Amino acid sequence: MGDDFLTVADVMFKLKMGKSAVYDLLRTRRLPSIKVGRSRRIPLDGYRAYVASRPDGWGSAR
Repeated sequence: MGDDFLTVADVMFKLKMGKSAVYDLLRTRRLPSIKVGRSRRIPLDGYRAYVASRPDGWGSAR
């Protein structure tokens, strides 16, 4: 998979959110993901698009 995908833990760290909050973003499809076995992976491009779309001034992917 390499660097093209983030784990839920990566997103938690980058967005400073808890696990439940990140899974809520995945569940509501505001943050895209794919399922790999029993775990979720977030495409890096999808993460960047989510961060850029935030109305609270995040504007750049961390």
